[in-house]
Amino acid sequence: MADDPNTVAFRLWPPIAIGAPLVVGWVVTAIWGDPVGLAGWRIPVGGMLVLLFVAWNGWSLRLFARRRTGLLPGQSTSAVIEEGPYRLSRNPLYVGLLALYLGLALLIPTFWGLALFPAAVALVLWGAILPEERFLHARFGPRYDEYARRVRRWL
Repeated sequence: MADDPNTVAFRLWPPIAIGAPLVVGWVVTAIWGDPVGLAGWRIPVGGMLVLLFVAWNGWSLRLFARRRTGLLPGQSTSAVIEEGPYRLSRNPLYVGLLALYLGLALLIPTFWGLALFPAAVALVLWGAILPEERFLHARFGPRYDEYARRVRRWL
C-alpha cells in the first residue's frame, strides 16, 4: 500500500486505533471492576450515540459509494468529498467511530473504557488522520489545502 501513490499508508488501521483502547478498558473492568458506577443516564446517552454513529457513518459511506472513491486500505482515492458530513468535519467517519466508542463504553458499562477515550483519539490522529492528511495534500494539492482551511479536522 505504501508504494501506491493512489492509496494512503496508515500507521495504524483506524478501527484498531479506536477499538483497542475500548477493549483494554473492557478487559480491565472485567478483571478489576470500575472504581465508580455510571448512573442510569448512561443507557439513553449511550444508545443515542450508537444511533448517531449509524446515521452519520451511513451518510458518509453513501457519499463514498456515490463518488466511487476508495474507503478501505489499499483502495484508490479518487475524490475529495466536500458535501454532507464532510462540510462539518474532514474526518466524519472517525468522528462517528469515536461516538460509537463512547456509546459502547456507556452501554457496556466500562469506566476504564471511558478513561481510555483520549488514547483512542490520539491513536487515530497519529495512526490514520495525520498520514491521511499528508496523502491528500500530496494527491490533490491546492484543492485539498483549501478544503482543509475551510473545514475543521474534527467538528
